[in-house]
Amino acid sequence: MSSVRSQAELKEFQRQMAGLLFQPLNTAWKTRKKTPGGDDIAAMAASLIKPNDRLSSFERLQIYNRCYWFRVLDSLYDDFPGLLALLGNRKFLKLVTAYLIRHPSESFTLRNLGSRLENFLLAEPEYAGERQQAALDMVRFEWAQIVAFDGPARKPVSAREIQGQHPESLRFGLQPYLTLLALDHAVDHYLLAVKSDETAGLRSAASNTSEKTPIQKSTRRPAAPKKERVYLAVHRYENALFYKRLEPEAFVLLTALKTGLTLESACNKALKLAKPTRKNSAAFQLKLAEWFADWSSLGWLTPYTSDKPKKTKTIL
Repeated sequence: MSSVRSQAELKEFQRQMAGLLFQPLNTAWKTRKKTPGGDDIAAMAASLIKPNDRLSSFERLQIYNRCYWFRVLDSLYDDFPGLLALLGNRKFLKLVTAYLIRHPSESFTLRNLGSRLENFLLAEPEYAGERQQAALDMVRFEWAQIVAFDGPARKPVSAREIQGQHPESLRFGLQPYLTLLALDHAVDHYLLAVKSDETAGLRSAASNTSEKTPIQKSTRRPAAPKKERVYLAVHRYENALFYKRLEPEAFVLLTALKTGLTLESACNKALKLAKPTRKNSAAFQLKLAEWFADWSSLGWLTPYTSDKPKKTKTIL
């Protein structure tokens, strides 16, 4: 093993070490002998890691290689239980393993690990097969819950801030942790069924220790989620996670506000979709009052700003 004498050499050492640690394990959950390119991993390990009186360089590497994979797999099993139930253990494991090879952990927090899973599924639909569309809806729904859990928050709008303003010029922002979803499957009901089934055994026994291997349990999966147009708001309230179904007009209104439209323009867009019984002005105004009272009490509405929220780091 050569010594590191400069920051440039340290950076290169870290790059090579990461490359070895991120190598996928073999079917026995151990470090592979060769890289996909055919390089000998034992020789690579010897050039980077000192052996000791008990373990060879390869054996020392294997400890951390297994720890990495067991930990990141365990994190995805925790974050996407609905997707696990939808695909089943075997397909889910194939999917997340392929995903992690393409997108290894790049953040100090595992919170961000699944941030590119939706795009990966879009690019590699074969991993979800005939349940591709339902799987995409589930990934969007479960990722929105991660955003809602620890996303940044802004001060809610106060009555004083909007007093005297006219709808044709009034704009609102929405909380950064709030995600609006238009989905084609009832994944909210499906996830409730998954979480309420105490005997499903959906979570893997993956461990973040090198002494245990992920054992795939047989699972009893709920029926596939019902195909249904669903509008959801995923949010938090008093540090608890919630998701709420929205009426189509409410979804359109909130989405319009999020894009920067004035209150008047947003309401007009929603009115175009309104049910016949709400087409008259009085009925629609009553519904608007109900929605805005609800959204205000939940703290969803914030003062409008044209600036995008700064990215914030979250420490778990």
